[in-house]
Amino acid sequence: MGKYVPPFEISNEMLNLVSSIMEKIGKLSNYAYLDKMPILRRNNRIKSIHSSLAIEANSLSLGQVKDIINGKLVLGPQKEVQEVQNAYKAYEEIENYNPYSLDDLKKAHGFLTYLILNDSGKFRKGEDGVFDGDKCIFMAPPAERIPLLMNNLFDWMNENKDVIHPLILSSIFHYEFVFIHPFSDGNGRCARLWQTVILSKYKDFFEYLPIESQIFKYQDEYYRVINECNLKGNSNKFILFMLHMINEVLEEIMNVSQEMIISSNIYIKKLLDVMEYDVPMSANEIMDKLGIKSKETLRGNYLEPAINEGLVKLTIPDKPTSKNQMYYKV
Repeated sequence: MGKYVPPFEISNEMLNLVSSIMEKIGKLSNYAYLDKMPILRRNNRIKSIHSSLAIEANSLSLGQVKDIINGKLVLGPQKEVQEVQNAYKAYEEIENYNPYSLDDLKKAHGFLTYLILNDSGKFRKGEDGVFDGDKCIFMAPPAERIPLLMNNLFDWMNENKDVIHPLILSSIFHYEFVFIHPFSDGNGRCARLWQTVILSKYKDFFEYLPIESQIFKYQDEYYRVINECNLKGNSNKFILFMLHMINEVLEEIMNVSQEMIISSNIYIKKLLDVMEYDVPMSANEIMDKLGIKSKETLRGNYLEPAINEGLVKLTIPDKPTSKNQMYYKV
């Protein structure tokens, strides 16, 4: 018997999406916004937790989830309150997980289902499936096969983590994990958390990127695509779906981070107000519009901060002091 290989095919559309995502990652790296905005980091994590739980029918609002995480008393179903506390613990441990360790994944499931499941952190012993009313629309693999299937999946990931791009590999894992359905409950929450774990080892800021919020917006499509992949026997459509989700949430975060950076720096705001997108301007032209006379003031207070944040670029980047140098808003 050959080595286990999840059924999928990498398409040009997937590769184009990966390129688009990587371009956005590069811009976000220039902003370095997460290092500078701990409140945004925390709010993104709260959004992730709320959305992932809401997908699984937890009825608590975003505000209630925030209050629970902040240690406030919230009146609501005790099980749902416990789910929030558990998810917060599981997400706070992201830095400590090895994404390619099955034992660590079981540990994460243990955090997610603490005091909720009797078999928390352990593979299910019974059979499981997805039902639409009385009709079974998906029957998970038999419980006796789960240890082999999960070991095969993690062996495959360890062998391919340096070969397949993490954006694609994490999406394949997400689908395969949901298909195997290794636990009696909490599989969706665990799959979404673990995709974030894989991606956070690729780029740190994925730890605080609320991909779950984007999935929540498209919850019906999320389940529809999973069912289509089950019927077709491969994860192609799910990989594309997840790449779109990541691409869209990055776009939203870029817009938010730009707004926060601009609003927190009055000089950058003034500079961007007198510039147009992709229209080069000389230093003298910018000074005239700003009503300032010192080039040192222009460089130190306006241009350098905006350039460092990736909001303004040079037309001749390899010769920053060129007399022909111009600047444009991006």
